[in-house]
Amino acid sequence: MRESDLSPRIGQFVLITGGRDAGQYTVIIEILDERFVLLADGDKRKFNNPKKKNINHLEFFNCVSPEVQSSINETGRVTNGKLAFSLMKFVNEHVTDLKKGEQFDG
Repeated sequence: MRESDLSPRIGQFVLITGGRDAGQYTVIIEILDERFVLLADGDKRKFNNPKKKNINHLEFFNCVSPEVQSSINETGRVTNGKLAFSLMKFVNEHVTDLKKGEQFDG
């Protein structure tokens, strides 16, 4: 991944690569500083109880949920249902393609 791709964006899909939650897909809901972000998936990690994670322990996808991003930008929050739905849609459309051997390009 190029250095310019490492800047996280609200609504961006990520894969947790380190820690107890390794292997789980989630969405960035807030950027705390240059090292840490808050993550939620709408199911195990609700919007009101996000996971603080070091960006070095994440794999970023070049894909952002416009629904999640616009909702957070407009109201400052997003529903857990919207988070879970957009994450499920992303995993079904993109991750299953990756497992079939295709190269993900966003």
